[in-house]
Amino acid sequence: MKYLSEFRDPEVVEHYLEELHKVATRPWTIMEICGGQTHSLVKNGLLNLLPKQITMVHGPGCPVCVTPLNLIDKAVYLAEEKGVILCSFGDMIRVPGSSRSLLEAKANGADVRILYSPLEAVKIAQEHPHRQVVFFAVGFETTAPANALSVLHARRLGLTNYSILASHVLVPPAMEAVINDGEAQIQGFLAAGHVCTIMGLEEYEPIVQKYHIPMVVTGFEPVDLLQGILMTVKQLENGEAKLENQYSRVVKANGNPEARKVIEQVFEVSDREWRGIGNIPLSGWEVNASLAEFDANRKFSISIAKASECADCIAGQVLKGIKKPFECSQFGKGCTPITPLGAPMVSSEGACAAYYHFAEADVV
Repeated sequence: MKYLSEFRDPEVVEHYLEELHKVATRPWTIMEICGGQTHSLVKNGLLNLLPKQITMVHGPGCPVCVTPLNLIDKAVYLAEEKGVILCSFGDMIRVPGSSRSLLEAKANGADVRILYSPLEAVKIAQEHPHRQVVFFAVGFETTAPANALSVLHARRLGLTNYSILASHVLVPPAMEAVINDGEAQIQGFLAAGHVCTIMGLEEYEPIVQKYHIPMVVTGFEPVDLLQGILMTVKQLENGEAKLENQYSRVVKANGNPEARKVIEQVFEVSDREWRGIGNIPLSGWEVNASLAEFDANRKFSISIAKASECADCIAGQVLKGIKKPFECSQFGKGCTPITPLGAPMVSSEGACAAYYHFAEADVV
């Protein structure tokens, strides 16, 4: 915590807020692309401290939130109908599928287990050689190395009862999808620092150049976020469009080459359905064909019909930065963390959950 204290220093926060009030002369709309950044902005009350000219909107930066109904239904099917030991991170089990969540499947007797690491799932597969074990591998580029390592580890151990249900999504294609959406009016981005820690910066420069849009790779603490916003606003005020790295204490230009190498061994790029948004070409990772025996989709030949989203849920508009959570007629009423209509109210990185737990009534 001592290491983080300087990035939560009230005096430094006040300094950056003063600078922002001096620099911002026109209305600007900036999207933070990471759910962790959203929660920090809301929890620390930063949205109400920003100059009125600056509007922060919240992007599709929560991998749990964008996992489509179809994949959740597949996970439920595996747990209930195939009798597998279905392992998942905690956020995922409460996200509603078309008929029920993994938590409800667990309550009905399915063997659903909450883990902190996919390597725990490999250990479970070792301990239960006569049971099939599936890990629900959800995440952006950040969690992909650990999920890939679990596959490589299972292969080294000669396990034939371990596989993953991959739901990996990629940030750069999602950024382009948001920019190209007719309703979204984004003028600058705070890019997700943890993703860039793995992938580096090279994928973002083409987006900056193609759309002439400022982008600042930013951390998650109050000082990080305010400095990132200030860097973005300075570019906007000066008519510039550059890729800058506020999070240089962690993010290097080439990311983590060893982690990327592991990812490349296991995954290949594919089209991906994003919940509430739709199909985004080349925006996901699937287990490659050479490791097909570790791909739950192939192993179990899963075929689940696509289901429609809840008509009352505006999660897609929230994820694209078109609306704020409190603009949903069901927010805090028909949709709460106990009775969620959509994933952003459940996930620890969901914008709706952030507003429900932390936001003041007048947050903008």
